[in-house]
Amino acid sequence: MMSAAKRRMALSRQEFRQLVSQAIASLPPLVMDCLTNVEVVVQDQPTHEELAVAGTDPTETLLGLYAGIPLTKRSSSYGMVLPDKITLYQRSIEEGCRTKQEIQEQIRTTLLHEIGHHFGLSEDELEKAGYK
Repeated sequence: MMSAAKRRMALSRQEFRQLVSQAIASLPPLVMDCLTNVEVVVQDQPTHEELAVAGTDPTETLLGLYAGIPLTKRSSSYGMVLPDKITLYQRSIEEGCRTKQEIQEQIRTTLLHEIGHHFGLSEDELEKAGYK
């Protein structure tokens, strides 16, 4: 999450998705191996329901959201389930950035934050690790 700021930079959806693909491709193989059955999608902005699920304060902007069953909560009966989903919110990310490089860095940070939730990390743990 990030404090709301005036939008400085806007990319096409194709440009934004390219940056997301680059961020995914840059992940270490060990992380990639743990991302089976996880889909990464891009939306413009979160819905009211997604904001409620995330417990986002009205003064903050939701940059991404993880929805699924974290690895730490899966049992041997895990299977035949829909993919977990990491949603990155393009307009929300762009609002806090002035350059394409800042957008690229924020995409990577947000992606790593949401992957942290997939690994079972809490908001507090992610904040301590520098992924707030």
